[in-house]
Amino acid sequence: MFISLQLLHMSVFSQSFSPCGRFLAAGNNYGEIAVFSLSAALSPDASQASQKPILNFTAHDGPVFSLLSTDTHLLSAGNGEISAWSWAELIKKVRVSCSVNFINLILIVGGGDNNIHIMDMETGIFKSVLKGHTDYIHCLCFKEREEEILSGGEDGAVRIWDSRTNRPVHCIEVFKYEECARPQFGKWISCLATDSDWMLCGGGPSLSLWHLRSMSPTSVFPLPGCQREAVFYQDLIMSVGEGPHVSHCLHGGTVKAQIPCTPSSLNTLALNLKNTEHRVMTVGGSSHQIDVFTNFSYKAFSLSF
Repeated sequence: MFISLQLLHMSVFSQSFSPCGRFLAAGNNYGEIAVFSLSAALSPDASQASQKPILNFTAHDGPVFSLLSTDTHLLSAGNGEISAWSWAELIKKVRVSCSVNFINLILIVGGGDNNIHIMDMETGIFKSVLKGHTDYIHCLCFKEREEEILSGGEDGAVRIWDSRTNRPVHCIEVFKYEECARPQFGKWISCLATDSDWMLCGGGPSLSLWHLRSMSPTSVFPLPGCQREAVFYQDLIMSVGEGPHVSHCLHGGTVKAQIPCTPSSLNTLALNLKNTEHRVMTVGGSSHQIDVFTNFSYKAFSLSF
């Protein structure tokens, strides 16, 4: 009975694919991380057992709010702590292989102290702090060409930082733009994504597409509720949030399709584009099930904690 109630009240908050693209890690509100084999789940001989975790462990005392894969490690973030798990060791536990490589990386962390912390992954030392937000930080992304960090917070601001100098470049208060503002939902920014000179952001304000050279919104998407994750994919923008569907939007502001999902509300969307064999979209939210899309226009099956 306890297990059934636990599954009933489970929410999936975070996902990340392994460096080889053959495995999916997912974190839930109980502090657990489950690792699924995409190779097994996508096999022509897949059974119901293939859709269950090959490894399940408790990583944090509270929810696993974020997961991120480097070329060597799976990083997980809980309440006030970040843990690193070797992909090689995780995969070794289930006696399968996954090639990993090492490259020098920095880790960019934002959280409840309103600041952004930058860590040297090789030494494990935090080398700088970016200060400017006046409330806690919900989301981060990196604009590689300009080497800029973008951050979105509870204060309603999207801040852009030069990662070479650690100095602020721009601050966009999205809630002050009438076409984006939705006072009934608040001003907080819950999702950010960039593609070249373009930025997606949303949360309390409507999901909107911004041109970063002009620092102005070009499209506002008529999606109900708050959006929690949005990504660029080819000529589409895909978004999840309140409601049981993945929204496919065109850059001009039109909602092209809404794809039904199992959870009644969605927290996380991930694309695995590392190789064609395991090319999938996975979506998680207020359910113990994670929907898997091999064709991004309909659900193929669900993985389950």
